[in-house]
Amino acid sequence: MRLLLLSLLLSTPAAAQLRAFTGATLLDGTGGAPVANATLLLREGRVVAAGPAARVTIPPGTERTELKGKFIIPGLINAHGHVSAVRQLNSYAQYGVTTVFSLGDEPEEVFGARGAQEVPTLNRSRVFVSGPVLNAPTPDEGRAKVAALASQRTDFVKIRVDDNLGTATKMSPDVYRAVIDEAHKRQMRVAAHLFYLADAKDLLTAGADLVAHSIRDAEADAEVIAQLKRRNTCVVPTLMREVSTFVYETTPDWFSDPLFLAHPDQAQVPGLKDPARQEAMRKSTSAQRYKVALQVASRNVKTLHDAGVRVAMGTDTGPAGRFQGYFELMELELMVKAGLTPAQALASATRVAAECMSVERDLGTLTPGRWGDFVVLDADPLTNISNVRKISSVWIAGNRVPR
Repeated sequence: MRLLLLSLLLSTPAAAQLRAFTGATLLDGTGGAPVANATLLLREGRVVAAGPAARVTIPPGTERTELKGKFIIPGLINAHGHVSAVRQLNSYAQYGVTTVFSLGDEPEEVFGARGAQEVPTLNRSRVFVSGPVLNAPTPDEGRAKVAALASQRTDFVKIRVDDNLGTATKMSPDVYRAVIDEAHKRQMRVAAHLFYLADAKDLLTAGADLVAHSIRDAEADAEVIAQLKRRNTCVVPTLMREVSTFVYETTPDWFSDPLFLAHPDQAQVPGLKDPARQEAMRKSTSAQRYKVALQVASRNVKTLHDAGVRVAMGTDTGPAGRFQGYFELMELELMVKAGLTPAQALASATRVAAECMSVERDLGTLTPGRWGDFVVLDADPLTNISNVRKISSVWIAGNRVPR
């Protein structure tokens, strides 16, 4: 087998584009045991082989990167973010978030970035798009808007079924049922923003393909668990979204974290530290209600995961105060705090997220044929999930991300 692999690699000009990463402990995302002293071999940005050094032949002329003492994990996938500018894909990448599913309202330049990412020279995060968040007053208008999204070739249809704690009007069931039906006729998937358990049940009955936020008003019960499992529907908890609604009532400790300070949009920080703004948040009824909702959402993460529901990591980053890249690392920590193991949290941000978003043929694991998107860490994330913060380097399609 090794001779055959070597023969295939040397029989094409692609041998000149081979890259080998050696010496690290490899967590390939499949759920298997970590591989010490591993070799990760890429050709034109995709994985050719990954495993113990003794079992992977490195052809002559291969570019080598020694990573002894480091840990390699697949690039993190954010199953619910928002990208409003291509430059933000660099911010995500600098924190090891190598793929982002932007669930709504992307400009044309982000659509363009999606169309230009299937190349071996990529060195910023990949992005998938939903276009305008769909809202319509009638079923017929909802169907027409689905047709418009189909013409844009969006990766998801995004809908909101939420009254913002009683301050807005929710999309009515007759509209979202028509939207979901029309989307499915066009082989399109629907991501549903929701808050309430009752809405989750009705949306799942209507066929929603992704629950894009936690159920936050009540404990997940046997009925909704059965619905999720029957359709194999994934849930994206977005715990950090809840945190962002109340955390700026004071100045967060992480505002002084060197990792935070290294990359995000610092222009937002002074406003978030403004005493008057912080006082207003402390007095905000909605902020305090969302603080309670976070606890409900956290319990539901554990309940749903333990019941066998697929949970994908996501954050709803992008809006002001939700810092792209950094929040994803904190999301993993919150998932572990909620009761998942570090291995389970990592899986939610790699293999499981790729499966939930239907990109597992290209992403989510470091196995042959997948893109070589990975993060090199200075410490083992399986012993402490906070070690995902200890980023040595980030690689997309085998290209080092500037940091």
